[in-house]
Amino acid sequence: MRVLVSVASKHGATAEIGRAIALELRSAGLEAVESDPDEVVDVELFDAAVIGSAVYAGHWLEKAKRLIERERDRLVEMPVWLFSSGPVGAPLKPADEAADATLAARIGAREHRTLPGRIDRSGLGFAERAIVAALRVPDGDSRDWDAVRDWAREIARSLTGVPVVSA
Repeated sequence: MRVLVSVASKHGATAEIGRAIALELRSAGLEAVESDPDEVVDVELFDAAVIGSAVYAGHWLEKAKRLIERERDRLVEMPVWLFSSGPVGAPLKPADEAADATLAARIGAREHRTLPGRIDRSGLGFAERAIVAALRVPDGDSRDWDAVRDWAREIARSLTGVPVVSA
């Protein structure tokens, strides 16, 4: 079974989550193909999809939204999981779910999951630093790799019907 893993990532942290998901899917015997949303030509080539985006100011990156809009007719016919990456710290900030999580309903996604992200101010532009400062978001890596791998195994189990044992 071929699974598209397509992630919009601005500074690389969300792409790393996508790679971890793809690795777990491969460990479960699935053919996970990683592709940038702008490079996905046709989702007809896949049996399922995991699509994610970094979240900035409560919204997905445009290229992830474009992929879903462009391929909506096919995505509604396949199992799709969505994830947003962005909140950081303890407690997570911002705590609100991404506004674009409504995309899940438009394509009948099986699930939309919000995953903690990473903030490194040194890699941010002026406007991004201003937003992070205004929201009082701390620098740091809040990604929970065990939770990411567990979720990927849930997806694999849903697609194969076989429980996946962690490596």
